[in-house]
Amino acid sequence: MGMTVVFRTILLVLLIICAIAVNLTRNLLQAVIIFMSYSSIMCILWILMESPDLAITEAAVGAGVSGILFLMTLKKIRAEDAGETPEPRNGQEEKDL
Repeated sequence: MGMTVVFRTILLVLLIICAIAVNLTRNLLQAVIIFMSYSSIMCILWILMESPDLAITEAAVGAGVSGILFLMTLKKIRAEDAGETPEPRNGQEEKDL
């Protein structure tokens, strides 16, 4: 068995572990980090399958943009749970009705 087959098998096992772990974890921050790890592993697998265009897309969208959006959403959720009011954007002031 070649080294490439062993490496692919290890990556596939890690991919399955990440997929299960992201569903079982209760901490949202850990779930986001595991999801980003899943996307990174998938990116490496796309490279090994000789699909560089899919690998670049997976890295940019899966681990990059989606991860950042999830982290920003998590920050807003935690701010609302703590009772803090989010800061107004673009110089707009909140008006009491």
